[in-house]
Amino acid sequence: MFTTEFKEQAVLRLEAGEQGTALAAELGVRRKLLYDWRKAWRRLGVAGLNRKRGPKPGLLRSGDPPGAAAPAGPPLLVDGPADRQGLQRPANPLTQAQLRIAELERLVGRQQVDLDFFRRALRLTDADKVADKANATAPTSTRSSRP
Repeated sequence: MFTTEFKEQAVLRLEAGEQGTALAAELGVRRKLLYDWRKAWRRLGVAGLNRKRGPKPGLLRSGDPPGAAAPAGPPLLVDGPADRQGLQRPANPLTQAQLRIAELERLVGRQQVDLDFFRRALRLTDADKVADKANATAPTSTRSSRP
């Protein structure tokens, strides 16, 4: 069993652009497990790293038949469109806002990783162009200048 901190650090390294295969070998875990942790982290943040497998109590899947409601007690879900994972939104506006903030923070993090990647790629292509210009010589002709 891995600690939440261990999983979080592994996910953050994966999100930062480290190769999954090398990271999995270094940490002694299966590569698929790393990507499962990342998927859970992207959906629910650090809380997603401690979740047990199987259906979660209090959540309705959008495909559940009518009458298959959450356990008795105060309503945990609001009626409305399901989110992209097929789960309905929590009824508490504060919880909704916190989940939305966490989702947006993850999105900003992924976009930052993309920006860093493209900046490095652009620098490499610019450096190649400069090197090509420095190494350029006068064009050669296959024809003789003699008549």
